[in-house]
Amino acid sequence: METQKSALFTRDLTLVVVGQIVSLFGNSILHFALPLYLLRETGSIVLFGAVNACSFLPMILMGPIGGTAADRVHKGRIMVGLDLLTAGLTACYALLWGKVPLVPLVIVTLMLLYAIAGAYQPAVQASLPLLLSPDRLTQGNAVINMVATLANLLGPALGGVIFGLWGLGPILTTSGICFLASAVMELFIRIPHEKRPRSAGVLATVGKDLGESWRYISQERPVFLSVTLVLSAFNLILSAVMIVGIPAIVAKVLDMSDAALGLTQAAMGLGGLLGGLLAGLLGTRLHPRHGSVCLLACAGIAAGMGLAVLPGMPASVSYWLITLLSMLAMAAAMLFTVVLLTLVQAQVPGQLLGKVIACIQAVANCASPLGQMGYGILFGSLPPWTVLLGAAALSALVALRSRRVFQALESD
Repeated sequence: METQKSALFTRDLTLVVVGQIVSLFGNSILHFALPLYLLRETGSIVLFGAVNACSFLPMILMGPIGGTAADRVHKGRIMVGLDLLTAGLTACYALLWGKVPLVPLVIVTLMLLYAIAGAYQPAVQASLPLLLSPDRLTQGNAVINMVATLANLLGPALGGVIFGLWGLGPILTTSGICFLASAVMELFIRIPHEKRPRSAGVLATVGKDLGESWRYISQERPVFLSVTLVLSAFNLILSAVMIVGIPAIVAKVLDMSDAALGLTQAAMGLGGLLGGLLAGLLGTRLHPRHGSVCLLACAGIAAGMGLAVLPGMPASVSYWLITLLSMLAMAAAMLFTVVLLTLVQAQVPGQLLGKVIACIQAVANCASPLGQMGYGILFGSLPPWTVLLGAAALSALVALRSRRVFQALESD
């Protein structure tokens, strides 16, 4: 097994990667098209932000449960089951579309999609240390995150074109086929699994496991708690403004087409791909202290976006600047993600890994829905440049204060 793990692209990792590409592409075009369809139908940025926020909550709740499952249930079976469930959800949306009110249908569908994604990702992340040797983890994380960004590149680009030409129907069909194909591929993945006995019911076991992971974070490794708080602040201030602000600015403020918005979000995917390539090339030369540098770079890029939409700036110039800066922001964010995931995978015991990753992500993501709702209101009532510059200034303060936290991680 060790010989097999010493290579990067083993048979099983290749199946994981290909399955991720197909599944995440299906997710990407759905996550792109459904909120955009709602925005086009209602014309309300406030509603757009509120729906994004509501749909994000189940991912926060399901992340720790998915992490617990990833440490106890065969990870390959989790991936297969959730892809089949998502295919069924897509079919249900298609059957109900036009027969029930639009807003609740979109909200419920997005909430379920995000809930499934929250349960899915811990299984993928916790499987990497079982498929790769420690010196390959950075590259493995880079590959998995590049796959996600590749899907985010292709999904909005093709989704914007398909949505603009033929509407939502073909997107639902394409997504359903992707989820079914991914489930079939994942049936053949061989991930080592050691069954852990449980002495209580399912809910009691989940509660016990989550309590164990939280004690580990807060007591045994309190520096992870500090990292979680930094991530929460950054999600509240900067991630939320990007999620709500970029579609709102491109589609409503600059009055660009659906295809143009798809191109911008595809550029963000390309930025993540470039960031993943850079992380793979740098490998072990990436250190925890580089985390604060990446966060500071994201804050500076957000400030550039604010300047790009100053009054008097031609709409076409603003659009291309926003698109370019979005790509750079995603590259910096990808570097940060790879650094942090590799660190957690290398330092956390295997029986806690899925739960600890999920707990960190869940707590950090709790801030994002609040930020999205707030920014939906702000973008609906204030000039976009003021919102972006304010978010950039606050994010820069968080990044500067985070330097001690990442230095502590490096010294451990």
